[in-house]
Amino acid sequence: MTIRYRHVDVNGINLFYREAGSREKPAILLLHGFPSSSHIYRDLIPALMDDYHLIAPDYPGFGNSDQPSMETFEYSFYHLAQLVSSFTEKINLDTYSIYVHDYGAPIGFRLAVMHPQRIEAIITQNGNTYEEGLLSAWDPIRTYWENPMEENKNKLRPLLQREFTEHQYRSGTRNPERMNPDAWNMDQFVLNREGNDEIQLALYYDYRNNVKLYPVWQEYFRSHQPPTLVAWGKNDLFFGPKGALAFQNDLNDCEVHLLNTGHFPLEEDL
Repeated sequence: MTIRYRHVDVNGINLFYREAGSREKPAILLLHGFPSSSHIYRDLIPALMDDYHLIAPDYPGFGNSDQPSMETFEYSFYHLAQLVSSFTEKINLDTYSIYVHDYGAPIGFRLAVMHPQRIEAIITQNGNTYEEGLLSAWDPIRTYWENPMEENKNKLRPLLQREFTEHQYRSGTRNPERMNPDAWNMDQFVLNREGNDEIQLALYYDYRNNVKLYPVWQEYFRSHQPPTLVAWGKNDLFFGPKGALAFQNDLNDCEVHLLNTGHFPLEEDL
């Protein structure tokens, strides 16, 4: 069994994705977060590919996918979810579980509401959908939501610098010196591309619309009751453990594991 590294044209955008495992096996759609890409699943995929069909795309402006200009592509979570939905149809992925991390949650939960019949189960790794999961690290971004002036926007630019990218990987881990720098260096390579900063700032601003949809996604959980596994780095600087435990309020078949690590649990607790 081998991993395939592929590209597919979706609505004129060249999307990169990793694929492994037999199409005869249950499928898992792996949706990455910020500032990462499908690269975060590089070790998980080999561990699961004998038993599952695994598909991990990079969104536009992330990883190895195209970075269309903001004049030609709307960088919003709604639009990213629409594109990922079209991607699944393009590769004939009919039913699947979703594995969501960070930004992958608002994309994956939009897919679930759009196509509930396609979703077999949910695995959420620090993929939040409850207000109680948002920690104080969100305060500068919330300020920008409330007052989107240039001054508040510019205060977020340090979040796109190498020091903070590294900090996201190392913060909250038991053994920071064991974190592989290839991960944050690859992410930073993409963040440093011309125009990528404005794309990421647009997504920061649009994240406010994800919070507005939290009640919709919670209602989906209550209505459809997808089996759910929550594997959460409890020392995450953005998404606290209360956000992990809150899934149990709406889901009957929900297993929660709070791991003693940070925002990227797979880096330390694969």
